[in-house]
This record gives sequence, structure tokens and C-alpha cells, in this order.
Amino acid sequence: MTALRSALFFICFWIWSAFMNLLFLPALLFPRKWLVFGQRIWSRGIVFLMRVICNLKVEIRGRENLPTGAGLVASKHQSAFETMVFHLIADDPAMVLKKELLHIPIYGWYCRKTKMIPVDRKGHAAALKAMLRKAEEASADDRPIVIFPEGTRSAVDSKLPYHQGIAALYSKLALPVTPVALNTGLFWPRKKFICKPGTLTIEFLPAIEPGLKRKDFMTRLESTIEERTDALVQEARNTYNV
Repeated sequence: MTALRSALFFICFWIWSAFMNLLFLPALLFPRKWLVFGQRIWSRGIVFLMRVICNLKVEIRGRENLPTGAGLVASKHQSAFETMVFHLIADDPAMVLKKELLHIPIYGWYCRKTKMIPVDRKGHAAALKAMLRKAEEASADDRPIVIFPEGTRSAVDSKLPYHQGIAALYSKLALPVTPVALNTGLFWPRKKFICKPGTLTIEFLPAIEPGLKRKDFMTRLESTIEERTDALVQEARNTYNV
């Protein structure tokens, strides 16, 4: 039954995504806020489809820790879901994403229009400078900046090294960093077309204030995210036997 529900969900997911992409094409000619609104509707529709088709719910904890304006949000990354849900729960987020996504027709146009922050993972120092410049622009616009410090999705129970991009942003922008723990990979695993029933939990943890040395910051950020993620994963396993 889970496989059948998952197949139906992903069919509806692609139909919904294609519909929204085509519907908001004219918004490219108007102010950016119209596409930001479209991203929220798209994300809300995905959450609805998950709940109705897969009996997969979403729980957001620690909303009070989410920055209401400029700030850094550093999230664990286990599932494709994280790339979607921040459009719904954050106010006009500037997402740090790989530069290759900008070359995707329509989707890439939207990313450019909504001023996402592309990073060339092979560009080294020049790429880092470009990312910092875009991040400064987002901060000046009073937008939260969302970054996945691991750089890619990690399997549940695995720990990838945290990249230095988040440390560079922390030092350059002098903004608090809100760590985010989650259990999404248990229910929507990376690189798999499966959605299991249960509750996706995303938890915003108390912010790390600016001013720490780079090494101390990275140690604190990683331990905070990983320890709380382990706890959320174990909690879900005890509840849903996944």
C-alpha cells in the first residue's frame, strides 16, 4: 500500500509542480513578490498532497527561533523536502543552491528572479566571494538566508562533513545562525520515490550568536544539529517503527 500511495503522490507532485511552473510564468514580468507568493502556494500544495495521499504530516517545532528578518538558517539535509518547505515556513528565504539549478528551464528562471544564492562548488575562492556578495544583498533586503552545511543530502544515521561556506557567511555577515534538526529522511528518503506515513519533524533550535571563532562555531553548529537530529530520528523510530 505504501508503494502504491507513493506512486500516486509523485505523479500528483509532478503534475502540481508543472501546473504551478506554467501558471506563474507571467509573474516573471512583475515584481519578485508574485513569484515568492507562488513558491508558498506550491509548497503548501505539496504538504497537502503528502497528508492526503500518504498520511504524511509535517510538524514544525521551535518557530520562535526562526529569524523574522535577516539571519542565517543552517539546516540538516536528508530529503528533497527541505528544498521545498522553507518557502512555506520562512518569510521570503534566500536559499543557497548549486549553480547548475539556474540552468533548468523555468525553474532556473524563477530562482534568478527570486534572488536565490547560487554557488559553484568547483569555483573555490571566486565562488565563495560570489556567494558572500549575494548573501550580503539578501541580508540588506532583510531576508533569512537558508544553507545546508553538508552541501548535499545525507542518509539517515550518516554524517557528512560540514563545509566552510557557513563559517564564511557567519564571519562575514555577523548574523546569528539558527541550527535546524529534522527526521525527514526516515519518511522521504534521499534518491528514492517513496513516502512513508508518519510525521516529518523540523525543529528550529536556539540561535548561535555572532562572535565565535570559526573553529568553535563549526564545532558547536555541527554538534547541535547532529545531536538533536539523532534524537528526532530515534523519537520517530520509537513512534512509527520505521
